Amino acid sequence: MAGIGKRLRPHTLTTPKPLIEVAGKPIVAHLVEEIMSQITEKVHQIGFVTGKFGVETEAQLLKIAKDSGAEGKIFYQDEALGTAHAILCAEPLLKGHVTVAFADTLFRADFTLDPEADGVLWVEKVEDPSAFGVVQTDENNRIISFVEKPETFVSDLAMIGIYYFKNGEALKHEMQYLIDHQIINGGEYQLPDALRAMVAKGAVFKPGTVKEWLDCGNYKATVNTNKQWLEYKKEIVSETAPESRANSVVINPCYFGPGVHLKNAVVGPHVTLGGDNLIENSVIENCLVGKNSTIKNKVLSSSMIGNQVTLSGSAGNLSVGDFNIVDE
Repeated sequence: MAGIGKRLRPHTLTTPKPLIEVAGKPIVAHLVEEIMSQITEKVHQIGFVTGKFGVETEAQLLKIAKDSGAEGKIFYQDEALGTAHAILCAEPLLKGHVTVAFADTLFRADFTLDPEADGVLWVEKVEDPSAFGVVQTDENNRIISFVEKPETFVSDLAMIGIYYFKNGEALKHEMQYLIDHQIINGGEYQLPDALRAMVAKGAVFKPGTVKEWLDCGNYKATVNTNKQWLEYKKEIVSETAPESRANSVVINPCYFGPGVHLKNAVVGPHVTLGGDNLIENSVIENCLVGKNSTIKNKVLSSSMIGNQVTLSGSAGNLSVGDFNIVDE
């Protein structure tokens, strides 16, 4: 999670992308919870590979680990040198059984592990494989090849960024080999190159089954992920009811943080209000709104609104970062 989230700006100018809140929690918190709810083994440590995002961000990450019953560790990737380099930054944790996750997507998956496999790579069938890294499998459902953004069709099984390895030391060895021998693709040290070397030495990798893969790469995708996650995690819907809802209607599923006030409003479905919000004389649906924001006299849909934002005026679909005033 060391990237700066350019595609999700302006929201990532003030908040690291994995800490952007969806359905009431940071993306990375949902990701940790989902993985840990599926894994039957005890998770002892969680390593977060980040940029220099500051002590407040690091404290949030360590709390996410602690709340899940694990010890949190912070590791830094100071330069964007690729996925293999990023994972290797957490070198002290690469031992024994290891799960690796890229923290810009949410997913629902079957985490049943094949005891005969050396690893599981979760994949999803995609319509356009040319935009993804894909895997090829043989007749025994073993992964035999990795192809990055194929120009001609070789497979439609795209890697989604979730991996399980039975032998973290073997993974570490192959990634270190890439760096020691300057094996670079596209200007970076790539994880598939390490996986390819492991397969060549006899490692057996199997594809994992994904029920749903939700991207948080840009604001439209993040708004859609909020919608889908509210539908999936119905137990978190309206965790804290609006503090007041004068002459207002709520159409679930929605999520309300504490201190939300509705006045002459229709809210929902698929709306997240982070907390301490005022929605007045407005209709909003399918929106993701941060904390301490006010929306008045507005018809708003399919929008992502940051923290401490004031909106008023005509209907629209907007992406508005923190600390802005929009009066139309």
